[in-house]
Amino acid sequence: MSTLAWTDDLALQHPQMDLTHQEFIELLAAADAVLAPGQEAALLARFDTLVAHTIEHFGQEDRWMQASGFAPENCHSFQHQAVLQVMQECARRARLTDAPDFEPLRIAVRELAVWFPQHAKMMDAALAQHLESVGLDIASGQCAQAPAAGAITGCGGSSCGG
Repeated sequence: MSTLAWTDDLALQHPQMDLTHQEFIELLAAADAVLAPGQEAALLARFDTLVAHTIEHFGQEDRWMQASGFAPENCHSFQHQAVLQVMQECARRARLTDAPDFEPLRIAVRELAVWFPQHAKMMDAALAQHLESVGLDIASGQCAQAPAAGAITGCGGSSCGG
């Protein structure tokens, strides 16, 4: 059973972001449900689905950041890249034909359940606030108000300097 479940505490009052986060948690729980030895094929299939979702999930947020005044090298996008790289490496190791190694993948599932709420409550919450402040229309990618002068290199919140 997953140690992470959707709660109102994780809601950011950004409907698209909240829906995407709920989907992430459901897919993570599905992978968590088959962590036991002997379920490797199911675990890899579910993790692959989680990775595919995460590529689009992070890509969506990165596109919003780009449209709303973030620098390409901002720390939020950097964290997305690092987490996705680890997830993809875990899946690669599980696919090794000579000696598949599922332990990193199992660890990643458990650690993502710890990492995600922190990421959502800090970086994604700051992003949701920022998107609201500039009036980003997620359908068109256009901001109602011009982003502040100077690209944002932090996470968009006051806790990391912008």
